[in-house]
Amino acid sequence: MDGNTNIAFKTTGCSWLSPVSDLVGVPLDQVNFIACQVFGLAAAFWFRLYLNPKHASIEIRHAVAALFGASIIMFCFGWYAVHIFILVLACYGIMLKASLHNVHRYTMIASVGYLTLCQVCRVFIFNYGILSTDFSGPLMIITQKITTLAFQMHDGMCRKKEDLMEDQRRLAVHSKPSLLEYLSYNINFLSVLVGPFSNYKDYVEFIEGQDAHHKLRRVKASSPQQNGWDRVPEPSPVRPVIKKLIVCVGSLLWFFIITKAFPITYNVDPHFISEASFFSRLAYAFISIQAARPKFYFAWTLADAVHNAAGFGISGVDNRGEVSWDLVSNVHIWQIETATSFKSFIDNWNIQTGLWLKSVCYDRAPYYRTPLTFVLSAIWHGLYPGYYFTFITAIPITFAARAVRRTFRHYFLSSRQLKFCYDVVTWAATQLTICYTVMPFLLLAVEPTMQYYRSMYFHVHIISILAMILLPSKPRGSKTESPARHSNNNVKED
Repeated sequence: MDGNTNIAFKTTGCSWLSPVSDLVGVPLDQVNFIACQVFGLAAAFWFRLYLNPKHASIEIRHAVAALFGASIIMFCFGWYAVHIFILVLACYGIMLKASLHNVHRYTMIASVGYLTLCQVCRVFIFNYGILSTDFSGPLMIITQKITTLAFQMHDGMCRKKEDLMEDQRRLAVHSKPSLLEYLSYNINFLSVLVGPFSNYKDYVEFIEGQDAHHKLRRVKASSPQQNGWDRVPEPSPVRPVIKKLIVCVGSLLWFFIITKAFPITYNVDPHFISEASFFSRLAYAFISIQAARPKFYFAWTLADAVHNAAGFGISGVDNRGEVSWDLVSNVHIWQIETATSFKSFIDNWNIQTGLWLKSVCYDRAPYYRTPLTFVLSAIWHGLYPGYYFTFITAIPITFAARAVRRTFRHYFLSSRQLKFCYDVVTWAATQLTICYTVMPFLLLAVEPTMQYYRSMYFHVHIISILAMILLPSKPRGSKTESPARHSNNNVKED
């Protein structure tokens, strides 16, 4: 092995599972990741049954959650886990010492700055690829939590209620958390490896055993036909956990059977580009991107199941009168695969990151909200050029999609047949546009990205720019919208 390989191996932490890694032919860091998530799932059931708030104190629940989380990151990353502790403790110091009027700014600069520094090391020193489960992954999740809590403290302790949006009022934090609460929120075993991000107030309600009661009571208050939901016993998470584990198994099988047969890098194979027709290359891009998604479905759905197993994740009651366990869900697979607009895809992919971007950037930026949100997303993801190609490309596509929708959609609503045809066309356009947009995210480097875009004749860039120029950005007679208009969405498209 070369020097970079040796360094990368050392960062995988504990080597106890090396025989398993050798046996199944999966890198040790990924074996450790799966083992820790399986441990987290078992620990979550134990946490719910034996450390229930009725039997254990709040402090014990906080301490155990944080202790398990710290153990997991040390197992996975060895001494590189110190970066995670440095970031958490440094930002806790900022929270204690900084002015409440500026705590959100200082925290954002410190956390994103430290994350970026670690990602510089990740790219230029350790030479990690996108699939490596290195210590920067937990840092990304913790950055979301730290910054969101700082903004919510600023909302609750510095701003007037009438100046806040509805979600900001509900999630505002009115007192500084203790060190134990801060550690538990940031490094708890439920989310320390892969997330998803959750709001501090929701997490504290879960630890205190009040989350189910509060979520169901809110449904009762807003929907008279749901009377009595706040008086039922705490719902069991067994069924939603089993359903999500079935999705995980299916995603894993899809990955091993299908994904490896359609490697992303074949999109930029010189022989393939020179010999295959444009439509053949377009079809392969579509298939290879579809095949690449299940690994994300697996990781996010398993993380969601871990949260649910602990009793965390109730968002309310759905339209069928059943308890919904999607408070911290990071992906809606059906909505993604059937998305008929760029916005619909974004809103259902990496959902909690979208909510974080909305909370700390989109809702608060006075100008250029959509471009700034995409830029922050690119910085948060890392320093590979492919990330920036993806998110910068998404900016004109987002504006073009708005213009196309506003200009043409109403012509297809007069009959069911026309609406069906519109949905089919927009589904195909959305999926192909997504393929074009996210390809650099998977190729990472500049050269293969430009090679791919040249092979595609930059057609999505050209179409998007022409749509922005030729089509009206708003319908005639429309008024400028206030930010409150978008309070329940992610990165916006009307």
